[in-house]
Amino acid sequence: MDSLDVLRSALLSFDEEKFMEAVKKSLEANINPLEVINVITDALQEIGRKFEEGEIFLVHLVTAGEMVKKAVSEYIEPSLKKARMERKTLGKVVIGTVAGDIHDIGKNIVATLLFSAGFEVIDLGKDVPVEEFIKAVKEHKPDVLGLSALLTTTMPVQKEVIEALKKNGLRDKVKVIVGGAPVTTQWAEQIGADGYAENGVAAVKLVKKLLKIE
Repeated sequence: MDSLDVLRSALLSFDEEKFMEAVKKSLEANINPLEVINVITDALQEIGRKFEEGEIFLVHLVTAGEMVKKAVSEYIEPSLKKARMERKTLGKVVIGTVAGDIHDIGKNIVATLLFSAGFEVIDLGKDVPVEEFIKAVKEHKPDVLGLSALLTTTMPVQKEVIEALKKNGLRDKVKVIVGGAPVTTQWAEQIGADGYAENGVAAVKLVKKLLKIE
């Protein structure tokens, strides 16, 4: 079994130690970082399918997402930069949980699934102030901005971000999607968002639809 097979198997069995070691060994063996990403992407898509079909649970999805996030930041991104490579992406997404809200499991899953679908994802984290979203849109010029709110008390911040985008002349430059437990399609329409997704799989479909990607 070569290191890429071990990598795939470890991710599918949620064995973080084995997975990280396999990623490291693959890159040390001069395997193209883009090839490593492709194997990870393939495994993540299988995990997503298993979750959709009820074969695995939310905890598995979260674990896989955290494992991949760690591997990308610690090993894969430095290798890509060293080799001066850039993977071709379907588009760029900035995502974050709005100010006052420290819940990020759902947002992390969305970010991971978008990454595995081929998007570049800039994750701003949780409890993100309105001005940070505006700054990120100006700096990264994303195709899509994702706003997560898991509390009814923080939902209005999604609206504040959209209003701030308008004030800064940025609203027509980025598609805005919203999500989170209390969020609904009606709320998305009310605040002028471009769409609502109830989970990570739906978010990927929504982003592709908004960007007219088949």
